[in-house]
Amino acid sequence: MCGICGYIDYKRNYMISEREERELAARMAERLRSRGPDDGGVWVGEHAVLGHRRLAVIDVERGRQPMKRVCAGYEFVIAYNGELYNSGELRAELERSGYEFETGSDTEVLLYTYIHYGAACASKLNGIFAFAVYDSMRQRVFLCRDRFGVKPLFYSEKNGAFVFASEVKSLFEYPGIEPELDSEGLCELFAISPARTPGCGVFRGIKELEPGCCMYISRSGIREEHYWRLESREHTDSYEDTIERVRELVTDSIKRQLVSDVPIATFLSGGLDSSFITAAAAIEFKKRGRQLSTYSFDYEGNGKYFKKSKFQPDSDSEWVPKMAEAFNTEHTYLVCPNAALTGLLDEALYAKDLPGMADCDSSLLYFCREVKKRHTVVLSGECSDEIFGGYPWFRDEHAFKTPAFPWCYDLSMRKAVLGDSVRRTLDLDGYSRMRYEESISKTPVYDGDSAEEKRRREISWLNICWFMTNLLDRKDRMSMASGLEVRVPFCDHRIVEYVWNIPWEMKNRDNVSKNILREAAKGILPEDIRLRKKSPYPKTHNPYYEADIKARLKSITDDPSSPLLAVCDRGRLYEIISGEFDYGRPFFGQLMAGPQFIGFLVQVNTLMKDYRVRFV
Repeated sequence: MCGICGYIDYKRNYMISEREERELAARMAERLRSRGPDDGGVWVGEHAVLGHRRLAVIDVERGRQPMKRVCAGYEFVIAYNGELYNSGELRAELERSGYEFETGSDTEVLLYTYIHYGAACASKLNGIFAFAVYDSMRQRVFLCRDRFGVKPLFYSEKNGAFVFASEVKSLFEYPGIEPELDSEGLCELFAISPARTPGCGVFRGIKELEPGCCMYISRSGIREEHYWRLESREHTDSYEDTIERVRELVTDSIKRQLVSDVPIATFLSGGLDSSFITAAAAIEFKKRGRQLSTYSFDYEGNGKYFKKSKFQPDSDSEWVPKMAEAFNTEHTYLVCPNAALTGLLDEALYAKDLPGMADCDSSLLYFCREVKKRHTVVLSGECSDEIFGGYPWFRDEHAFKTPAFPWCYDLSMRKAVLGDSVRRTLDLDGYSRMRYEESISKTPVYDGDSAEEKRRREISWLNICWFMTNLLDRKDRMSMASGLEVRVPFCDHRIVEYVWNIPWEMKNRDNVSKNILREAAKGILPEDIRLRKKSPYPKTHNPYYEADIKARLKSITDDPSSPLLAVCDRGRLYEIISGEFDYGRPFFGQLMAGPQFIGFLVQVNTLMKDYRVRFV
């Protein structure tokens, strides 16, 4: 994986020299160094400048970027962040059309795919990607992002220039693009975060190329369009054929994602999703005469303080050894020190450029850095719950009757902490409702659905467009901040397209959560692991963290110059610190409660202070 950046300006007055342009692009790229610690490059053309930071995974020696090729006298240059899982098929197809390759990298395959097919190349790609191509033949720049937004891509316009980058921090290197928050940005922070509205960059004037979209920047302007959408239709396969098809799709996706010229491993929690990936990968590795490496996560003191709950019925530590033994993996148990949970909150914010999931982010950042010491690529089980209907709100009556995001029904905790004038200015409930209704209106419709199934599609749509995207963004930012590439096999668009239309009575047969996936895993996984109840990403149960994060909030609240006090009520913050504040429902999702809300507030303060955010 990598980081990309650049700008296009058809009206620039050439008062800036090529050297100055290279220096500007290099500064933008340098802000993305953690995404690509292995190499960097800049290309300057007549109207466009591209910058790149590289994490070398395929053809380490020859895959440098930006990469240029000349065809029929025209120049084509690409800056690419991602991985193609059908690179071999595309290469063979292009070779039959007469193209000759100089490298073994998927970057060159992608560039020639664009040269041959133009914008239609997007629909031919299986992978995770965000890329920009300068096309001298059509005098344009083509931007494209993968179907589910695994790889980020932001942009802004300034003084006639179109500026883009993998991360917002890179945009701030361009003259005139500043970290400013208006009322919409504050509503994103306090009504929506740690999720984010698709297409919204939160900071004023900054947008995001939406998942499944491409964009053309030319002399005539900017045009964005969808190259892919989910479609709702009748599912005609039998139950048995459906199980077999899901097994084929999942195992094929895993096998495709095992291609790497650097060490590769899997994250293993002992749950259904990571275990399916680990089992399929271990079987494939055994065929090659290799042993798979796996990693599991836990927290200091969790053996003593773990408490079972409705949403976390057991500890991963009970299940991981069974999987590691069953598939003879070289397993590493990683334990996050309590001090790292607060100590890495600021770095987790810098990785994301926005407040996130607090200690869930900082712990993941810690784990990714530890994994990076031995491996560069890992496979992870994200997206399965959103796709197969694993979350409780897929079967919760409250979710079916409540017109709101099911992971955040109640904004009272968020509103209560705001200062009076800010609370009067920001209509958080109205903003959340508006974003919810916007999304619901875009749900792909199938006329044969019952009213209940129609509503379940809406809930699924929200999960894919919001909750899944948020988790993918979290995993990308924390891993790439560590120079680690994380692949997500369940996010293969072929799986999502097929499972989207499987009826609920199949997905949830006998009231078994994610039944279809469990059936597909039969004969692959040990039975007790195949039937294990869902347990989310682990969190600490050690009271040390809550005490430590409260101390951090107190130091912020005691300081009258803290920017958090410009938006939050000091008295309310002291109530949180003293334990008088009623946390109410979880802050976000199933497990993010009071301690995570405090961590979120700490990150808001860091954002405003260290990024020198200006309110407009």
